[in-house]
Amino acid sequence: MSFLIDPPLLYAAGRTTAALPPERATAATAATAVVFLGTSISLYLDRPWTTPIWRLCRARSGRDWMLNSGVLRFEHRSPGRRTHAVSAAIFATYPLWFWLGYRRSHRLRT
Repeated sequence: MSFLIDPPLLYAAGRTTAALPPERATAATAATAVVFLGTSISLYLDRPWTTPIWRLCRARSGRDWMLNSGVLRFEHRSPGRRTHAVSAAIFATYPLWFWLGYRRSHRLRT
């Protein structure tokens, strides 16, 4: 998970969830939120259990993967307040991306 790929993945998850029956969509929505936020925030905070994930992505740390995704070059070892604030704002948009995908798929069905 990274700031570059999470929004499109969340959008796609929302579209997929909209195709489920309502009783399954609720559980899928909750599971998506837990997995995305739990994993992404843990990566950003460099929690030890995320090491296999960021190593698989050839990053230097979980935060490096979240901020840079192997493409960018933001300071990840000791980011400043601004980086933390922007990261928190991006995390706050995660439900929006899911909702946009859900809404788009739901509108196409009706």
